Amino acid sequence: MDEDSQRIQPQEQSCWASLPDVCLCRVFWWLGDRDRSRAALVCRKWNEMMFSADLWRYRTITFSGRPSRVHASEFESALWYVKKFGRYLEHLEIKFLNPYNAVLTKKFQVTMRGLLSCLGKSNHRLKSLSIQHLELDRLVWRNSIRSSLIRSLSFFLKKVGRRLDYLNLKGARLTVEQGCTLLKSLSHLRSESVVSQLNIEDYFSHHLAVYSSAQFNETMATFRSLASLTLNYNCVSDELLENLCENNAGTLWTMNIKCHTHDPHGQVIWGMSWAKLARHATNLKVNFFFERVMKYERLARILLQEVPVRSLSLRSCYFSDPDWSMRPTLTDLLPTFRHTLEKLTFEFNNNHEFLDEELYLLVLSCRKLSYFKIWAFLDVKFVERILKSQEEGQCSLRTLKVRIYTNRYETKEEDRTLREIHRKYRKLIDAELNYFVIAYPMM
Repeated sequence: MDEDSQRIQPQEQSCWASLPDVCLCRVFWWLGDRDRSRAALVCRKWNEMMFSADLWRYRTITFSGRPSRVHASEFESALWYVKKFGRYLEHLEIKFLNPYNAVLTKKFQVTMRGLLSCLGKSNHRLKSLSIQHLELDRLVWRNSIRSSLIRSLSFFLKKVGRRLDYLNLKGARLTVEQGCTLLKSLSHLRSESVVSQLNIEDYFSHHLAVYSSAQFNETMATFRSLASLTLNYNCVSDELLENLCENNAGTLWTMNIKCHTHDPHGQVIWGMSWAKLARHATNLKVNFFFERVMKYERLARILLQEVPVRSLSLRSCYFSDPDWSMRPTLTDLLPTFRHTLEKLTFEFNNNHEFLDEELYLLVLSCRKLSYFKIWAFLDVKFVERILKSQEEGQCSLRTLKVRIYTNRYETKEEDRTLREIHRKYRKLIDAELNYFVIAYPMM
């Protein structure tokens, strides 16, 4: 047995030694930093693989935001990684989760200063940067810490702005002046920015009428090659649409617009501004996300018929208002976009009105609709009607997600009917649909 083991061992070593680089790189790809470091000690070939650029192009650095011995090393390991492998980075995502106190925000700010400084000196490949949900308007961020972090980030963007293609600063929660200062850093020493994908959703603090800021419109005029723009409706104005038409018409494909009840959204935007942008940006599709903005009068001021709407999401977060009615939105407003709508998402409490027929007719009228999700009070038979129409070719859904609210604690009767419906249309569902339907008690 010992002689057999001695004969097999060299063969096993030669097998690993002759493993192609592409296979070895794939093995290293699935290892964590600690295991990679240990593997790099095995031999010279594995050590060389440790420094392969392909292993370090993508990176997510997460800071927990809470004090503990386990999390204390997060700051040190982030700096260690950037110093050792930062020069290979092409796509970087940084997360700072729910900062607990000012001490942690200070540690994060100091770490970010060192991290960004090191990257600015050694990296010439970075294409994508994402730093989400900093929420810098919270009290846990002291003024000096916030200002230092913004300065570090602004200085870094000045260095990498000439090659950065994607920037996501969602949830930063800045003042208009702070936000514009950061965005202008992308066009430092030049008159324009090359960023093609920009996410500034919740980038400014709540309650700010950004649309009336000349500084913001001047800043947005520096972007000349936007393909995708994500922002809040309180940033949208005739001036912004004119800037996009003049500077980005040839590249702009997607606008994602969030309208929240806490943000000002009473500005007047002319339909001709949207029509001009749609005429010049022929590939443009607009996606709207409404949070607790549900009343017809408000929606009608925003959803102008000239807007090339592809997707609509209306969410009320379970709040119910007896004076509110969804019916005119379903029957009068949304059918305006029946030729362009591809995705519809509804989450609302309609306990005070029955809307099955209006919703069914809306789905049938939107011939391009491929995604339909609804959380609402509905009759179980609504699902069967949709599936029957799908089977008859009256609609072309690829995704159907329905949560049927009920006023009872038990949903046994609804569950039984849904199982029968699923059995009846199982072939259709298995062949064509991403299907999810449940009954849900909401008391």
